[in-house]
Amino acid sequence: MFARPLHLAWTHMSLPPIEWFIGSRQVVHGTNFVVPPTNEAAEVLTVHDLTVIRFPELCDRPTLGFPGLIRRAVDRGAWVHTPSMFVAEEVVEAFGIEAERVRPVHHGIPMPAPGTQAGVGGHDTLPFPLPDGTTRYVLAIGTVEPRKDYPTLVEAFTSVSRAHPEVALVIVGADGWGAERLADAVGTSPARDRIVRPGYLDDAGLEVILRRAAVLAYPSVYEGFGFPPLQAMAAGVPVVATAVGAIPEVVGDGALLVEGGKPEGLAEALSQVLEGGPEIDALVDRGRRRSENFTWSKCAEGLDRLYRDAWAAHEPAGGRR
Repeated sequence: MFARPLHLAWTHMSLPPIEWFIGSRQVVHGTNFVVPPTNEAAEVLTVHDLTVIRFPELCDRPTLGFPGLIRRAVDRGAWVHTPSMFVAEEVVEAFGIEAERVRPVHHGIPMPAPGTQAGVGGHDTLPFPLPDGTTRYVLAIGTVEPRKDYPTLVEAFTSVSRAHPEVALVIVGADGWGAERLADAVGTSPARDRIVRPGYLDDAGLEVILRRAAVLAYPSVYEGFGFPPLQAMAAGVPVVATAVGAIPEVVGDGALLVEGGKPEGLAEALSQVLEGGPEIDALVDRGRRRSENFTWSKCAEGLDRLYRDAWAAHEPAGGRR
C-alpha cells in the first residue's frame, strides 16, 4: 500500500531514510530494484535485469520508474547485486557505475528431494488432466507476460504437434500484463485443444508437473537469470531455451539453445528432444551436473562478501560508523 508513494518520494529526494522505520543498521539490501535511502547504513540493491531499459515496451507503468530509483541509489553510493555477469555488465554500461561496485552473485535453486528425478519416485498424479489422446507434454513455467514470448512457443508447438499427436503443451503461470496476446495465439492455433493453461500452481503441484515433463521450453526474449531451466535440469528434464540475456551464462552446455523469436528453430529443437536418443540423454546428464553449481549456500557466501565490502567502503553521513 505504501510502496508506490515511497518510490515516488525516493525518486526525487532521500527522505524518508529507512532508519526511521527499522532503526540503526550497517547494511540495507533492497532485493527488488529499490533500496531505501539511509542515514548511516551502506546501501545494496539487487537489479535482476534491465528489461525496463532494453525493452521498455514489454514493461508496465510502475516498472518504468525503476531506472530513476536505481540511478538515485547509485549516485548515493549504493552497491549493486546482480544475479549474473551479463546483467552486471549491463548495469555498469547503463548507469556509469564503477565495476567494482557491481557484484554478480548467482542465485541458488531448490534442488529436488532424493528419488524425485524425472520418472523416479514421488507422486505421479498430475494436478490437472492432459487432453484426450496425449501422454507427454512440453512444459513452460512463468508468469504470462510479453518478455516470456509464449505466442512464439504456441506457434512452434503447433508445428511440433503435427508430428507428435501424443504431445500436449502445458503453460503454467498466472496471467500478467499482456496475457491477451497468449490467449489470442492459443485461440487461433489448430492445436488449441492440446494446449493446457492451469494457471498458478503451488510448489507441490509444480514439482510433479516439472518432474513428468518431456521437455521444458523457455522461449524468453530476455532474462537476467532463469530459474525454470535450472530447476528442470536439476530434475533430469531436458531444456530448450533461447540464447538471450543471461540464459547462456546460466545453463552452459546443459540445454539446447535456439535463436529468440524464431518459432521454426524452437520447433526443430523441441522435436529433437521429443525424439530422444543418446544425444538427449547426454544433454540431460550435462544439465543435471550444471545445476549442481547453483546453491543457496554459495549465494549466501557471495552476498556476505558483498555486504562486508560495501560496509568497508562506506562513509556514513558525518563520517561516523
